[in-house]
Amino acid sequence: MSLVAPDVGTEAAPVEGEAEGKRIEGRSLGQLAWARFRHDKVGMVSLAVVIILLLAAIIAPIADALGWIDPYTYNQALVQGPGSIPTKPWGGISGQHWFGVEPQTGRDIFSRLLLGLTLDMSIVIAAALLTVTLGTVIGMIAAYFGGRVDNALGRFMDLVLAFPQLLMLLALSAVVVDRITQITHIHGNGARVIYLILVFAVFGWPYFARIVRGQVLSLREREFIDAARSIGAPSRWIIFRELLPNLWAPILVFGTTILPTYVAAEAALNYLGVGMVPPTPTIGNVLSDSVRYAAPVPTYFFIPGVLLCVVVLSFNLVGDSLRDALDPKSSRS
Repeated sequence: MSLVAPDVGTEAAPVEGEAEGKRIEGRSLGQLAWARFRHDKVGMVSLAVVIILLLAAIIAPIADALGWIDPYTYNQALVQGPGSIPTKPWGGISGQHWFGVEPQTGRDIFSRLLLGLTLDMSIVIAAALLTVTLGTVIGMIAAYFGGRVDNALGRFMDLVLAFPQLLMLLALSAVVVDRITQITHIHGNGARVIYLILVFAVFGWPYFARIVRGQVLSLREREFIDAARSIGAPSRWIIFRELLPNLWAPILVFGTTILPTYVAAEAALNYLGVGMVPPTPTIGNVLSDSVRYAAPVPTYFFIPGVLLCVVVLSFNLVGDSLRDALDPKSSRS
């Protein structure tokens, strides 16, 4: 008879929830945020609309080059009478012209809005990227170094925010566009595109820089920053390798919320005559032209207005859902 006690506990007890060799794997913050975002039905629907809009903006120039859409050709046979109103009811809506035709010109509204969406998305995405980049870099530098650097950059932010944005934009439009043309040798609407991008970014970055500054002020006192300093890591390494990865959540949220603001602002500037010069279409100048025909051709005014509303609302809802998904205080069930 063996006197050796049986080996008890040599095998690990199965973990609760583990079945047939499957282990419970931890999820990253991104995976947790995406799981919460997927359960937000409004956010998912809005994201689908945003993806459709972006795909339409990408496809529009290709469709124009292939002749699938025709935003510039005049169709005088489709308009007649006082004011050159479309001859067909509902603003000329038909199987060939899904959104109708423009009064006086007879140009296809669907084609013009589709191609205008491309230019609008190009302007606002470029402006948002530049805004986020400037705000992130300047906000991190101000908060990390503190002292005189923080005071100087803080006062500079206050100075930029003190300028009357709309008044300066209208007053300096012609002068700055001419200067951009002289420097870049880009003429016409190309210079106006650069002007709008610069104006949006120059007046938009201080808002985000303040957000980043507040985040970095709390992060710079954390243990991992002290550890990086203790091993002699340079400031550039700490800023871009330690602090920046912890700012992706506010960057994503602010980026998605600033886009609809820029879309609405671009449309308003076109209405004020600062935007693109015809015949180049944008949602803003199509909507601006349609105001005169709101009574005789309501569809011409209603359709671009609804499209602008859909663009702004969908980006806003995606931004709100993304903010909720990235909020660590929200439910993780």
